[in-house]
Formats: sequence, structure tokens, C-alpha cells
Amino acid sequence: MGDVADFRNFMGAVIDQKAFDRIQEYIDRAKKDSGVKLLAGGGCKGDTGYFIEPTLLQAEDPKYRTMCEEIFGPVLSLHVYPENRWTETLTLVDQTSPYSLTGAVFAQDRRALVEADHALRHAAGNYYINDKPTGAVVGQQPFGGARASGTNDKAGSVLNLVRWVSPRSIKENFNPPKDYKYPFMADE
Repeated sequence: MGDVADFRNFMGAVIDQKAFDRIQEYIDRAKKDSGVKLLAGGGCKGDTGYFIEPTLLQAEDPKYRTMCEEIFGPVLSLHVYPENRWTETLTLVDQTSPYSLTGAVFAQDRRALVEADHALRHAAGNYYINDKPTGAVVGQQPFGGARASGTNDKAGSVLNLVRWVSPRSIKENFNPPKDYKYPFMADE
């Protein structure tokens, strides 16, 4: 962690004091709440920039606040679900939050991936299969989130341009009709 101008750094600070305070509150609360384990990170240092360590939380309750709310900071929450409850877990993931910016599914079983793809079709605007969920990147992904996470388009994409114009369809015929009848209506 450090200055983003130094490319040896993996990540930089969060955007401002307000974001820093909000993210630190999530982490501090998680440290105190029963049913949540801090597995990694959790440090916050705001004396020279607004640095938050990448933080990994494990929540017993799949509806714990960090599992349901968009944090926009280096905080990842996980919930270990019972192996034999895959289908129910997919429903839980789909219904837990009004947000749906980015999601990822990791599995070796192709049937599980297909089932997840179908069950989670509205659960993430950016959906990754067996890949790191890096999030939408301007000019590299055609749109942003879905549901309460965005408008489904992204700056840098032609899809965003369509939001600002009124498209219309134009048809020009270079062989104009001579009669109102269609060819199949020809008199016999």
C-alpha cells in the first residue's frame, strides 16, 4: 500500500476522509460483533492519507451488514455455506441485497456454474466465472452494476451514449411500391 504513482504498490488510499471514516466504522463494528471473525487486515491509518488495509471478514450470518451493503473499500466479507445447500445458497445470494455491482462464482463442477449463472442472472452487473472480480473498468467493461448499484451502463461505452440520444430507425426503399397490395396478394 502506498502512493499510486509508485507502481510497485498494489493499492493506494481510499478517496477521502469521509470514505475512510465510513469504512473504518464497518471494520470497527465487525471487530466487536459476535458471529464475525476478522481473518486478515483490519488496520486503518489516516495520518498521511486514508489507508485501509485489505480486510477479510467471515460472517456466520449471511445477512450480516457487510454481506449486504456496498462498502466501496478494501473489505471482503465471506460466509461459509453448508456444502449440501448450494441451490438454497444461490437463492440467498440473489435475494440478500438490493445491490448488484460485481459478483463471482468459483467452481470446478460445470453444472454448478451453469446453475449459478441462471440463478444469479440479476445478481451482478459484472459477473465473473472462475476469475477475480475486479469490478467494472471504464473502457474495458461495457456497463456498470444493476439494481441499486447503477444504471447498467458505464462511461466509455457505446451503451452510455445511447442514454443521451433518441435513436430512430430509417428505412429507404429504392424500388418504391406501385400498388398497395403485397406480392402474395396478387390477383389470380
